[in-house]
Amino acid sequence: MREKLSDTDASDRNAQTRHRRGGREDMAVPPAEFRSYYGRQILKTPVWNWMIAAYLFSGGLSAGSAMLAAGADLTGRTELRRVSRLGALASLLASMYFLIGDLGRPERFHHMLRVAKPSSPMSMGTWILGGYGPGAGVAALAELMPRRLRRTRLGRLLTWAARPAGLEAAAVAPGVASYTAVLLSQTAVPAWHEAHPYLPFVFTGSAAASGAGLGMLAAPVSQSGPARRMAVAGAALEVAASRTMEQRLGLAGEAYTTGRPHTLRRWSEILTVGGAVGAVVSGDRRWAVAASGAALLAGSALQRFGVFEAGVASTKDPKYVVVPQRERLAARQNTAAPV
Repeated sequence: MREKLSDTDASDRNAQTRHRRGGREDMAVPPAEFRSYYGRQILKTPVWNWMIAAYLFSGGLSAGSAMLAAGADLTGRTELRRVSRLGALASLLASMYFLIGDLGRPERFHHMLRVAKPSSPMSMGTWILGGYGPGAGVAALAELMPRRLRRTRLGRLLTWAARPAGLEAAAVAPGVASYTAVLLSQTAVPAWHEAHPYLPFVFTGSAAASGAGLGMLAAPVSQSGPARRMAVAGAALEVAASRTMEQRLGLAGEAYTTGRPHTLRRWSEILTVGGAVGAVVSGDRRWAVAASGAALLAGSALQRFGVFEAGVASTKDPKYVVVPQRERLAARQNTAAPV
C-alpha cells in the first residue's frame, strides 16, 4: 500500500514539476484544446430580424442620395437634386423606423442620446445620424415647400438654408454609409468581425450605387449624368471590395460563399454589375436608364441582406469560432518558440 501511495505521489509530483525546454520553463501538462461541446453552437445567434438588414440598406440609400443631391445642386440639375433630396429624407425616416422598431423597448429610443461614447460604434452611429438628419431634413423640406409659401419670410429662409443644409448632410453622409459596417464588425459574430477591414468599403460602395440608382430611376434622363458616373464608381468599389473580402477572409469567408448568403450576394453582384453597365450603354432610352437604376437598388439591398445572413450563419457552426482560436494559439506558440 505504501509503495502504491508513494508511486502515486511521485507521479503527481512529476505532473506538477516544471522543466526546462530550450531555455524556458514549461508545465508538463499538455496544452488545452479548444473544441465545441459535442459540436454544439458556441455563440448565440443574433436576435436581430430582417428589419436590421433593411435598416442597413435604407441608411446607405439615404447617404448615397444626399451625396448625389449635393452634386446636383452645385451643378444646377434641379430635378435630380429634388429627387435625391426627397429620397435621402424618405430613406432616412425608413431607416429610423427599422432601427427603432427592432429595439426591445422602442419607446425608449431617445435613451441612446444620453451619452456619447467614442468606444461604442452604436453610440457614435447615433450621433452621426443626429448630425446628418437635420441637414437632410431641411434640404428636403425646401423641395416640398409650395410655391406660394416661397415668397414668405419663412419660405425665403428655408430656400436660403437648403444649400448649406444639403452640403452639411453630404459631408456627414460617408459616415452614415460606413458606420453600420463598423457596428457589425465590432460584434463577436465571426463573419462580421473577421471582415472588419473590408465591410466599410463594401457598404460605402453599395450606398453610392443605390443613391445613384434612385437618381437614374426617378430623375429625367437629361439630368442623370452625375448619377450614372456615381453608379459606375460605387458599383466598382462594392464589387472589388466584396471579392477581396471573400478571397482574404479564409475560413470565415465560407459564410459568404455558401448557402443562402452566397445566393443573395451573387444576385447582388449580377444586378450591380448589370446596372453599372446599363448606366454606361443605355444612352437616352428612358426605360433602359430606369431599369439600370432599379437593378442597382435591388443589388444594394441584396448585398446588405447577404452580409446579414452570412453573419447569422457563422454563429450556428462552431468551426468559425474554434478553428481561428486554434490558429491564433499556434501562431503565438510559434512566435514564442526559441530559435
